[in-house]
Amino acid sequence: MAQLSDDCFAHGGRLMPLAEALSAIAERSVVLCDSELQPLADCLGRILAEPVVCAFDVPPHANSAVDGYAVFHADLSADRETRLPVTGRVAAGTSLGRAAKPGEAIRIFTGAPLPEGPDTVMMQEDCRLEGDTVVIAPGIKKGANSRRAGEDIKAGSQVLVPGQRLRAQDLGQAAAAGNTALKVYRPLRIALFSTGNELRQPGTALEPGSIYDSNRFTLLGLLKGLGCMVTDLGILPDRHAVIRDALEVAAKSHDVIVTSGGVSVGEEDHVKQAVEDLGKLHLWRLAIKPGRPIALGQVGVVPFVGLPGNPVAVMVTFLNVVRPLLLGLMGARDVTARRFKVRADFTHKKKVDRREWVRATLSPLPDGGWAASKFPRQGAGILSSMVESDGLVELGEDVTELAPGTMVDFLPFSEVMP
Repeated sequence: MAQLSDDCFAHGGRLMPLAEALSAIAERSVVLCDSELQPLADCLGRILAEPVVCAFDVPPHANSAVDGYAVFHADLSADRETRLPVTGRVAAGTSLGRAAKPGEAIRIFTGAPLPEGPDTVMMQEDCRLEGDTVVIAPGIKKGANSRRAGEDIKAGSQVLVPGQRLRAQDLGQAAAAGNTALKVYRPLRIALFSTGNELRQPGTALEPGSIYDSNRFTLLGLLKGLGCMVTDLGILPDRHAVIRDALEVAAKSHDVIVTSGGVSVGEEDHVKQAVEDLGKLHLWRLAIKPGRPIALGQVGVVPFVGLPGNPVAVMVTFLNVVRPLLLGLMGARDVTARRFKVRADFTHKKKVDRREWVRATLSPLPDGGWAASKFPRQGAGILSSMVESDGLVELGEDVTELAPGTMVDFLPFSEVMP
């Protein structure tokens, strides 16, 4: 397993633009996970570690795309019906066993290999059978309804690229290339806990001043959605010794430690000091809203990520900062989520030199595009705004005022969450 360089997250205290933060993360990230050979059926969501090359053509032979009759196009009349004797039959998984001859038609079914010779397939619905003779209408193009050998994959071509996260269609492509197993990176092992004397586990009684811990369950879902193996360490009280001991134990068997809350400089914020006792911590003040402070450091050699306590800030910083970091540590090639252009149907003012995300819902436009409507409550503690929105309108640093009708970038939750 590789390790991050010592003090790799060091950074000054100024407000950092998001693009600079992401560039720094990309430069300092190394793949922490070893690779392992896994059965193909178990590779969904895993990140490919080695290229997949197909040694043969797919399909391996020319075949019929329809049920019908394989013929020589040169035998067909251009302006009147053609009558040909039906002299053979080929179903999928079989072969004619000989080359076909000009002047004959071969009954053929979808997926069956084309016999040597015929270059065109006439769909059965477009012709009629009279005894042992097929009557073919004029006008069909040469090569119609036939699939060439190698039409999908050419022998020797690379079909899957290292670093891509494997989807269902990727598994199918690997199977089509004859693979039973793939070399993938093992899942990133994450230790996760929340801190705060006010937090309670759902299902327990709430005393005055206490609240249920939502951040940990949000992060559990986000981390598992990335394919990480998560150890839920629960809620830790605001006690320095307890937090320090938990961090020390977690670092022995995990690749990354993720927490929420407790990384500020208040008297009850003990995470910062506990991390510094065991390693180093740097508070990155990002020029973003919501979010801004995110703590990055190391417990020994193990990367540490400390997220803010407000639930919306937790999600926004995770999706835009932590997600790219973790994907890079897992060996992913493309860690940038796609944005899509939509029309803003709302007004909004913001500070210059700060990137901002506005929670919004989408509705279809008559012209086929989409309109984004701003969720009415944008507070960093309003988790329902994330539940009831479709994603985030992203406003760049140079924007200060948004007018209705402006085209904006939209980050759908479907791009970054399962």
